Amino acid sequence: MNSGKGGSVEILERLMSSYGVNTQKDLAAALNIPANNISGWTQRDSVPGNAIIKCALDTGADLQWLVTGELAKTSLDSVPDTPKGEALYAEITSNGGKPVLRRIMDAYGFTLQKQLCELLGISSGTVSTWVRRNYFPGDVVVTCALDTGVPLQWLAMGKGTQPGESAKENTATAIPRKNLMSGVLQEAGSWAGDLSFVPHDLVEPIFISSNSGAWIIDASVSSISNGRWLLGVDDKYDIYDVAMLPGRKISVSNKFSNFICGIEEVSAAGNVVLTMEYNF
Repeated sequence: MNSGKGGSVEILERLMSSYGVNTQKDLAAALNIPANNISGWTQRDSVPGNAIIKCALDTGADLQWLVTGELAKTSLDSVPDTPKGEALYAEITSNGGKPVLRRIMDAYGFTLQKQLCELLGISSGTVSTWVRRNYFPGDVVVTCALDTGVPLQWLAMGKGTQPGESAKENTATAIPRKNLMSGVLQEAGSWAGDLSFVPHDLVEPIFISSNSGAWIIDASVSSISNGRWLLGVDDKYDIYDVAMLPGRKISVSNKFSNFICGIEEVSAAGNVVLTMEYNF
């Protein structure tokens, strides 16, 4: 797919921005693909629709912005149980063939495949191949979502608000998001979620995500006590469980390390109020 401001290079920059990464190698890791795939996209000046869809569902980035560099007037509906990473890619590509074709037809309001072929300028044989091979036509899904305004989650996976349904009351709150990569906190836009179930008020909530999990912290809390914390150790950050010890010492541990140090030897960037762990 080569659309918008400057083609594939600009689209790749927006994908990297959405994932909070700085290199094409890190983008390939986020998309769970070989790094040389991206150099191939650059040479062909074409980014596959599947990668754009995965990024939009992974990060919540606006689909129209990813493709064209322009923000859509309406935001996409979010689906709380949408998987991430490899699981998300597997679910998207397993929704090919007849199911995704039916949703595309419904989104356009077509009753005949011929109408879709004429609109997109493709042959009936191409559509028949989608069905026969259970193929997921990523570029067509992106085109349809931008054309019709139908929610991407429903179009790609059959989840979320269907066309014509009234959206449920939105109680989501947008808070800053940061990606934790190799001990470095990187700005990654915002994250929306319903925090009404949290038993106390959060003064400065931040959503932190990494390859091993995700956390909501309150960055306004900096006085270390027993509990789970986002700590800086020699300017490298990670999530740790902290236990207070006599003599202003603390026991600091996570799945990768376990040590005892003085409380002044670490810096608290926030108290963890919610932990979300991946099951794959």
